[in-house]
Amino acid sequence: MKRMKVKNELARQIMGEILGTFVLLLFGCAAAAQVKTSRETKGQFLSGNIAFSVGVMSAMYLCRAVSGAHLNPAVSLSFCVLGDLAWIKLLPYSLAQILGAYLASGLVYLIYHDAIMEFSGGVLTVFGPNETASIFATYPTDVVSVQTNFLDQVVGTAMLMLCILPLNDKRNAPAPEALLPPIVATVVLGISISMSANCGAAINPARDLGPRLFTFTAGWGTEVFTCYDYFFWIPLVAPMVGGVLGSIIYLVFIQWHLPELEDESESGEMNDQTKVMEHNNKKDEIYLKMSSI
Repeated sequence: MKRMKVKNELARQIMGEILGTFVLLLFGCAAAAQVKTSRETKGQFLSGNIAFSVGVMSAMYLCRAVSGAHLNPAVSLSFCVLGDLAWIKLLPYSLAQILGAYLASGLVYLIYHDAIMEFSGGVLTVFGPNETASIFATYPTDVVSVQTNFLDQVVGTAMLMLCILPLNDKRNAPAPEALLPPIVATVVLGISISMSANCGAAINPARDLGPRLFTFTAGWGTEVFTCYDYFFWIPLVAPMVGGVLGSIIYLVFIQWHLPELEDESESGEMNDQTKVMEHNNKKDEIYLKMSSI
C-alpha cells in the first residue's frame, strides 16, 4: 500500500476531482434516468434536484481534504481569480471534472440501459416525447431565448459562489468544517428548485459537457451539440462568467470591508504577557498574605 501511494500532489488532486465529480453525476443522472424512464411514477422533478444535492454533499466529504472538492470548472476558475488555486492547475482540474462526469454518465447508461431502450423504443433522440438525452445533459425550454438562457446560467453560478465563499472565510462568520458539505448542498438545492425552469440549472460546465460528450459517443449523435441553435455552449461559458462575477461581488461588497484578523504572533505575545502578569499578581497576593500573618 505504501508503494502504491501517489506522492505527486497534483496527481492526487486530479484523482480526487475525478472521483468526486463521478459521485456527483452518478447520483444526479441516475435520479434523472429513474424519473424519466418510469414516466414520473418513481420520482418527480424534485427528485433530481435532491439527488444532485446529495451528490454534492457526498462528493465534498469524499475528496475535500485531497483536492478541495471543486467539482466544477467555474468554481476552480473563481478560486484561481481569488488566488486560492494556482492557475497552472485550472486545466488539469477542469479536465478531471469533465472526465469524472463522463464516466458517471457511462455507468448510469449501463445501469438504466434496458429502461432507456424500452422508454425510447430503441431510438436515442434529443427531441420528442420519448427523448432521453435530457437524462444526462441540460437542454432549454423552447420558449426561452438565448439571451435569457445565458443570463440564467450567469446568475445561477454567481449565486453559487456568492453563497459558498463566506462559508470558509475566516474574516467573516465561517461555518464549521464538518458542516460545509451539507450547507453547500443546500445552496445547490435552493438554486436547482428556483432557477432550473429555463435550461436545467447546470451551473457547472463539467456537469453538462461530460454527459453531453458521453451521449455524443453513445449513439445520440451530433444533435446533442447542434440542437436548440447550438445551445451546448451556454452551460459551458455562462457559468464561468457567473462564477467570477459572483466572486467579485463578494469581494467588493463584503470581504474588503471585514475587520482584519488579529495577527497570530501578536496574539501569542499578548497571551504570554497576560500569563506573566497573572503569575506576578499571584506572587504579590501570596506576599501580602504572608506579611499580614
